[in-house]
Amino acid sequence: MAPASAKTRAAAGGGAASLDSIRAALAERLQARRSELEEAVIARFRDVGFDPAAGEDFEYIAGARAAVAEAVDYGLVAIEQGEEWFVSGPPPIPPAAVAQARRAAAHGVSLERVLLRYNAGHTLLEDFVMQEAEHSDFSSNRIALRHVLRALGGLLDHFTSSIANEYQDEAQRMAHSPELRRNERVQRLLAGAPVDAAEIDYEFDAEHLGLIAMGARAGETARSLAAGLGCELLSVSRSKETVWAWLGSQRKIAFADIERLLSAKEAAGVSIAIGGAGRGIEGWRLTHRQAQAAMLVALRRPQPLTRYADVALLATALRDDTLAQSLEEIYLFPLGSEKDGAVSRQTLRAYFAAGRNAATAAAALGVDRHTVERRLHAIETRLGRLLHTCHAELEVALRLEELRDGADTAGAQSAPLS
Repeated sequence: MAPASAKTRAAAGGGAASLDSIRAALAERLQARRSELEEAVIARFRDVGFDPAAGEDFEYIAGARAAVAEAVDYGLVAIEQGEEWFVSGPPPIPPAAVAQARRAAAHGVSLERVLLRYNAGHTLLEDFVMQEAEHSDFSSNRIALRHVLRALGGLLDHFTSSIANEYQDEAQRMAHSPELRRNERVQRLLAGAPVDAAEIDYEFDAEHLGLIAMGARAGETARSLAAGLGCELLSVSRSKETVWAWLGSQRKIAFADIERLLSAKEAAGVSIAIGGAGRGIEGWRLTHRQAQAAMLVALRRPQPLTRYADVALLATALRDDTLAQSLEEIYLFPLGSEKDGAVSRQTLRAYFAAGRNAATAAAALGVDRHTVERRLHAIETRLGRLLHTCHAELEVALRLEELRDGADTAGAQSAPLS
């Protein structure tokens, strides 16, 4: 499709604005509604129905959210850049979308189902464009509107074609993998289906530690950990860069040893989510579910090691949208969002990191203890409750806000939540 000529651009602007400026203004208005758009797409994805029996577990759902976030950004760039973006060759689709396509193939989610969701997301983005058009002068500029809708059509074609290619490449890789049969058996055993455990070369009557490794060297890191700890290893590849693994031993595995080995091996670029210790087949299942929950946090806050025991409450809130929204509304909205709200949040983070010790928090903040105590009393007044009665909920709400904002905000890190 040929790019618009200068004459066409002028006509599109109706003598008042160029096509470029109209697109830029539209993209800016949509950017202001980015969170609303992202949540609406996720809700539309859920309308299609996440099916745990079809491999759409917590890992898959978390990957879907990451893919939607990057895809929305990609769509807003397409609106701002217009059709010319596709003529000159658009950049590759976002990494999270690539990873999710591969994850779908590895989890056995059908390509039809994957593309149905992206089509639903595209329709929703068009709906938002039309909403903005109705509330601006853009609605009377049919040429500009046609250009934007054609750009979105080009985006959908490019996106779905790329997703299909990534999916098929991963499906082909899995079909020729010698691990495929064991992968299927492990999946069935996790689901509680009758499987002869003897067909899996692993001792289940032992102490287990489940982990999920993500990164280019995920498999290598899992093998190094098992060797360094003297543990039996069961691992299955879920995608090119995701490995489910279990470390089995007749003795208890010390978490400090895992930290030491990861540091010594310098597993750069690998993020590991780890569950708690469990014994027997039920413990083997439970530690994996815990690792999956920890991974929800690791995907949003990448770091070398995320332990379930440290993020149990946060992971629970991430799996429950109603709980997450309620925590923020009850505990953060009363703090406000202006300067006072920022100071309150910074003080609370330092206070929690100090084990709820006001003097230690004051030293970290560079203020005196009485200042911290006055701030905490003001926070209790705003919340209408004493901090000692709701500190766990408040800390989870703060962490949810940090994850939503994409990074830890200023102030000290919070202490582990268990």
